[in-house]
Amino acid sequence: MTSRIQHIFALTEKGAKDFLKATVWCAVANLSLMFPVGLLVLVIGRMTNALRGKTDPAAGVWGYTAAAAGILAVIFILHWFQYKSLYIATYTESANRRVGLAEKLRRLPLSFFGNRDLSDLTNTIMTDCSALEQSFSHYIPELFGACISTVVIAVALFFMDWRMALAVLWVIPAALILVIGSKRVQDKLGLRNILIKRAAADGIQECLETIRDIKACNQKDLYLDGLRAKLKRTEDSEIRTELVTGVFVSSAQVLLRLGLATTVLAGVGLLLRGETDLLTFMVFLIAASRLYDPLSLSLQNIAATFHAKLQIERMRKIEEQPVQTGSEAYAPKGYDICFDHVKFAYHENEGVLEDVSFTAKQGEVTALVGPSGGGKSTAAKLAARFWDVNGGRITLGGVDVSSVEPEALLKSYAIVFQDVVLFDGTVMENIRLGRRDATEAEVLEAARAARCDEFVVRLPRGYQTVIGENGSTLSGGERQRISIARALLKDAPVILLDEATASLDVENESAVQAAISRLVQNKTVLIIAHRMRTVAGADKIVVLRDGTVEQQGSPAELKEKGGLYRHMVELQQKSAAWQLS
Repeated sequence: MTSRIQHIFALTEKGAKDFLKATVWCAVANLSLMFPVGLLVLVIGRMTNALRGKTDPAAGVWGYTAAAAGILAVIFILHWFQYKSLYIATYTESANRRVGLAEKLRRLPLSFFGNRDLSDLTNTIMTDCSALEQSFSHYIPELFGACISTVVIAVALFFMDWRMALAVLWVIPAALILVIGSKRVQDKLGLRNILIKRAAADGIQECLETIRDIKACNQKDLYLDGLRAKLKRTEDSEIRTELVTGVFVSSAQVLLRLGLATTVLAGVGLLLRGETDLLTFMVFLIAASRLYDPLSLSLQNIAATFHAKLQIERMRKIEEQPVQTGSEAYAPKGYDICFDHVKFAYHENEGVLEDVSFTAKQGEVTALVGPSGGGKSTAAKLAARFWDVNGGRITLGGVDVSSVEPEALLKSYAIVFQDVVLFDGTVMENIRLGRRDATEAEVLEAARAARCDEFVVRLPRGYQTVIGENGSTLSGGERQRISIARALLKDAPVILLDEATASLDVENESAVQAAISRLVQNKTVLIIAHRMRTVAGADKIVVLRDGTVEQQGSPAELKEKGGLYRHMVELQQKSAAWQLS
């Protein structure tokens, strides 16, 4: 039962158990509302007997008063446990769900993120989790609890008088059929609403990220008109979805209230024929008035459950994604990286690498060069198992990287990419990400080697200055130097450099290259560069074009042979001499 609930509602094991507890407490709390009905029946019976002179009217008053106080206390206690099981447990599960999703995303290959809209993932973790928090604290357990309590009450009513029970209960299946029958329409509108809101979120994010380009091109009015149109579609979609849901739910609630009318008509008819008594008639009237209230709320909960299922499906798609697995302990024989007939594609039938074979040896610098789109960055990321290859294999010291757990593998890599990622913390914290247990002296040594001192001394608090989201207060070159300092601090046996000095000026590029030269000694270095002078001192050049290895060898050998490498060198030499006339 627990595992089934886990799967249906995308809950943790504890969350599924808490869900069962909440459902039980909701059912018990609903049933407790019938206790006053029972007491009222006893009081009416006592009063009837008193009118007939069979009992003393004043007898038992204090007993009934005490019973009423006791019932109120019981109802309070049961509703407290209902509240605790609904809200406190739900908020705990909501936090666990977010952490669980984040942990799942951490273990997924980067190919997953390449195929997904990042704002959609953000909405799943934040918006969908918040919506499910509302559903599981207000709707779903109460719905199941109302169903259980209604069945229990219905059985009791049938034992008392099946004819009156039918008069009370016939509207319940009719109302449920009306709401459940609208599921397909509500699902269609709900999914459309999610997509429209995602488009609006994408538009807002794009506007924030590209605001400088929009203004620079004088496209502010045109872009904002498009963004307003997206927001208007979101508003219209929300109204349409709520309206359709409201029509079905309100119609079902109106139908539910007809049950009170049929109860009155049936009861009066039976009374006139002498087939029931007044006390029984009043019991059914009171029971109907108490029964329809939680059911009316449940009809709204059913509609909310339909929408929650869409959000649950989005979470389940993430949770069911296969993760990269492997051994956490591995023993490479050295740190040579070997590409053995590697094939890879981000999307089916769109090959990026085709039968790529080369070896980057330990103690040497291997440079990947070639035209844009040739697969250089992809090859470097495959070496670190950011993705898994579609064919062939990549080994590190003779060990297939696909057999090693990604985080264990990455302990052997220090990586500097062209697109630097920094965090909204201090300079010191951002550099220390390279090695969390590094001392302050070690961090400062790495920072000086990467020429960070030159700009850090100008910051308000030096290395303790908070640099903003992704280093927004720094220039591109300053951000790159922090990234290089991070790699220097890690001091891993394998170095991946993807245009590591592209954002630096000539003077700092020379200084940082000197630091990198110390970093790469006796290590396996895979460097990607478009500027040929950057890789002129490399031990080996691998020329990639259209996903294949066109040439490989030392810079001198490739210059001697001619071909693409020499052509690229000559073109860049010509461009270096270019000037405005």
